[in-house]
Amino acid sequence: MSDAAESTAPAPQEGAATLPLVFDEPRGRRKPPRHLADLTAEERSRRAAELGLPGFRAKQLSTHYFARLVDDPAQMTDLPAAQREQLVAALLPPLMSPLRTMEADRGTTRKTLWRLFDGALVESVLMRYPDRATVCVSSQAGCGMACPFCATGQGGLQRNMSTAEIVEQVVAGARAMHRGEVPGGPGRVSNVVFMGMGEPLANYKAVIGAVRRLTDPTPDGLGMSARGVTVSTVGLVPRINQLAEEGIPVTLALSLHAPDDELRNELVPINTRFSVDETVDAAWNYARTTKRRVSIEYAMMRGINDQAWRADLLGDVLNARGDWGWVHVNLIPLNPTPGSKWTASDPADEREFVRRLEAKGIPTTVRDTRGREIDGACGQLAATEA
Repeated sequence: MSDAAESTAPAPQEGAATLPLVFDEPRGRRKPPRHLADLTAEERSRRAAELGLPGFRAKQLSTHYFARLVDDPAQMTDLPAAQREQLVAALLPPLMSPLRTMEADRGTTRKTLWRLFDGALVESVLMRYPDRATVCVSSQAGCGMACPFCATGQGGLQRNMSTAEIVEQVVAGARAMHRGEVPGGPGRVSNVVFMGMGEPLANYKAVIGAVRRLTDPTPDGLGMSARGVTVSTVGLVPRINQLAEEGIPVTLALSLHAPDDELRNELVPINTRFSVDETVDAAWNYARTTKRRVSIEYAMMRGINDQAWRADLLGDVLNARGDWGWVHVNLIPLNPTPGSKWTASDPADEREFVRRLEAKGIPTTVRDTRGREIDGACGQLAATEA
């Protein structure tokens, strides 16, 4: 890189984060009630037996929840009326209630604000496209990663979400699609992205549990393809390596946002623990192990990380691991957040960034941003009642 290029870039410190990195949820938080979606099929049967009921009743309940998408016990007519209330209370306790749903894109983008059992607030977004429907789920109430350009990160971490709380966001979206509540007629959720509130790999056990529930065959789970599930991370290297060994070929999305340590330390504070090289090595290892192409997420910020030389450097960093199709770059026009100093790149700079990456043989796309006007796009989820 040239000295001139370095000297003309605005100092990122103007918008730098001051919050600390937080990896563990605050102590003393009450745990959500145990729910059918927290349990494997065997654990559900054992739970039914503890209630003095036949194990197959748990499978019937699973069929209603995951396959039929029923949420009204009165419709569970194959369960004896005397046992139905007991089963529902024990295995389908209420976890979250919708406070508000906002719509954009003529109703095909729906952001829901949820209140969890303890009053914590989270948001999820359902996006229907002509060929698919995607639910963007939260995995934590808040986030401890302190990225300064992200509304969620600037709110701090309240607590981890349970497996069932994560799954319930998807099931709610699946019900809305099944019932034809989203313009376009009845349909199904085909994709789930862990790109809502929180750092998924900082809540590893619950997130893996949720991934398994999403991909378990019905009626044990929703029966989704693992290829339709994307887990995003800012770069918790040990957890990326652990995910590679789980045997579930989900797509890994690495939120890189800068190809050099100096800038990434400012934009993504976890980089002070795991350098760009360590983080990209972990992503490469994930692709090598799972044979799944990794997505590099890169939020384009005007005058901060969108210089042409940084595009060249990003291409060099990724190509250093080989050019066997292990990676593609997903550029994200930065979404505005209230009071933020960060703004989206000039379209001409964005186009040049794409051109330079493609010149180095890196497949590159620019994300089709949905829900910006309802603060439902990447980096905008703040979960406030205002």
